Amino acid sequence: QVQLVESGGGLVQPGGSLRLSCAASGSIFSLYVMGWYRQAPGKQRELVASITSVGSTYYVDSVKGRFTISRDNAKSMVYLQMNSLKAEDTAVYYCNGRRGSIWYGNSWGQGTQVTVSS
Repeated sequence: QVQLVESGGGLVQPGGSLRLSCAASGSIFSLYVMGWYRQAPGKQRELVASITSVGSTYYVDSVKGRFTISRDNAKSMVYLQMNSLKAEDTAVYYCNGRRGSIWYGNSWGQGTQVTVSS
């Protein structure tokens, strides 16, 4: 079975930091482009950051300079370091991967809640 389990979310004040982790299980993790997505209540899910198997990264403009995505292929882990958090970063954060048209996880998991509030 293929599993993706997110962790590391929580309540943080504006300007604070959190590090999210995504633990993957299954085979061929290293061949997938991994990404972090977020969804706020009533809004569409959006791609926040992604990283290829060789470390090339993408960030949505709103998080550039604040978030850093990384991966450890040996451990089948992907991380999202979030600094200088803003209220608008509040959302449920999910991880998943793509290899062409194939999703790593066949369904979205529970994600991890990030709440930025004073």
